[in-house]
Amino acid sequence: MPSSRVSALTKEDIAAAARNFRWSRQMPKWTVMVEGRELPARPLILEAAGVAPNDPTNSHQAVAILQEQGFDVRYQGKTIVEEDSPDAPSPEFEGLLRKLRGSCKGGDSLVEAREREHTDDRY
Repeated sequence: MPSSRVSALTKEDIAAAARNFRWSRQMPKWTVMVEGRELPARPLILEAAGVAPNDPTNSHQAVAILQEQGFDVRYQGKTIVEEDSPDAPSPEFEGLLRKLRGSCKGGDSLVEAREREHTDDRY
């Protein structure tokens, strides 16, 4: 669980900290884009909250806070899309649904074949 100071951060707090933030080490796996700069996610959050580097806030909690505030979060340089976002079904999925719906209608449908099976004495 992130500390109370970390949990209370606003987008403005994070952006203000990013303007003066300097990072000379190797970039960690989790990063965030702020005003065109790629910065390390957890260290930026800790800096913005004014807490020590040994704060119990972990990277995943820092990433969640950044995503909630609307920042572009990246993992190993690739943008992360939130899983909760309502995406439209893919064209492949839509095609599969049409085929399945079609197989339940008409003379060669699965439903009619099942009904014939129950009425036919051969089965």
